[in-house]
Amino acid sequence: MFTMYYAPDTCALATLIAFKDAGLTAGADYTLRRVDFSRLEQRSPEYLKVNPKGRVPALVTPRGVLTETPAMLAFVAQSVPAAGVAPLDDPFAFAELQAFNSFICATLHVAHAHRMRGHRWVDENDRAAIKAMQDKVPESVGACYDLIETGMLKGPWVMGDAYTVADPYLFTLAQWLEEDGVDPARIPKVMDHRARMAVLANVKAAVAEEYA
Repeated sequence: MFTMYYAPDTCALATLIAFKDAGLTAGADYTLRRVDFSRLEQRSPEYLKVNPKGRVPALVTPRGVLTETPAMLAFVAQSVPAAGVAPLDDPFAFAELQAFNSFICATLHVAHAHRMRGHRWVDENDRAAIKAMQDKVPESVGACYDLIETGMLKGPWVMGDAYTVADPYLFTLAQWLEEDGVDPARIPKVMDHRARMAVLANVKAAVAEEYA
């Protein structure tokens, strides 16, 4: 049994979808605990005991706590190998998947976060610096999607013909690209991927669970 701490409209959705793809069932295989950002629960002493980083998601397993979405996605894929959501028998292909998910985590998500969480990098009272970061977001996030569009998204799924845990991760971040100021017309492959993901039963179920 796993326990996942999450909040809606965060990258936690990727792992929720992966749970569904792996055949895990809420209540039987995992439970969800919502972290209320409006009440700053992510900074509460209770939550910091779970995840000292003060962020979501955090996945509590029988062996300890996992943080960082790429790690969680790999853990789900390896915990339920029969689900076939990662090329576990091909070291190079699995490394490629990990490289993609690492790019989403360390580059795209960080660029996105400059729009609303500039206080992580500069004094929150430095309005000029905050605004400069916000103004840069359409360019920096757009550049990330350009790379995904022109080479990283193999099609029809991220890794090619096979659906993997990289697909819910890209889908999750792609929900926010318009708010980040990225023109959807410049990334048709990414938009096609987002549209195909949105109609999948497991994705719909995970989104509904996210807001339950």
